[in-house]
Amino acid sequence: MRIDHVVYAAEPDGLGATAKRLGERLGIEVVDGGLHPRFGTRNEIIPLDGHRFLEVVEPLDHPASDKAPFGKAVRARSEAGGGWLGWVVEVEDMAGAERLVGREAVPGNRHRPNGTEVTWRQLGVKGLMADPQVPFFIAYDNPQDHPSGDGASSCALSGMQIAGSPNRVREWLGLSGTPGVDRDEWEPDVEFDFSCPAGTPGLLSVTFRTAEGDVTV
Repeated sequence: MRIDHVVYAAEPDGLGATAKRLGERLGIEVVDGGLHPRFGTRNEIIPLDGHRFLEVVEPLDHPASDKAPFGKAVRARSEAGGGWLGWVVEVEDMAGAERLVGREAVPGNRHRPNGTEVTWRQLGVKGLMADPQVPFFIAYDNPQDHPSGDGASSCALSGMQIAGSPNRVREWLGLSGTPGVDRDEWEPDVEFDFSCPAGTPGLLSVTFRTAEGDVTV
């Protein structure tokens, strides 16, 4: 289990403009990710170092975005002004995640602009919608299709500020150690900052290590 990517919903001026702003802040060229036909969304990718990426996503005018949990989550966040939607962990054993969540994973696919298809299984978006501090799970059918390989990057994810409880996240992930505290149980290169402000739990900000220094979005 490892942090795979972070998800940012497009702001009111749309996917292209939002992704361009983020790419310029991080000094990374944005890649057109393509369409998610099952979810009624489309994305752009900002590749990161360490087999990770930043996904910028928006809903399409398509029935799937009103039915699929991921499409519904993206639409709701975009209609609220956009911003951080959540974070995602990659697992090798999706069966273990299914036991934790108590549901089966669903297939996902993305059609790149060049016509090639990327496929995966994901699980836990409903959990994210109910409790935005927790991540959802993903497992790629072909590891060579991982979006971090869509471009070169020296920018790395280095920290996340989450409104919520480390105990709740630990329970959701089935960890025995606290994320960001017990390094044997979590990512040694990512700092977690859990806070408890008033309001809805969720991902508040993400810090990236760039060639020009740290950037927090």
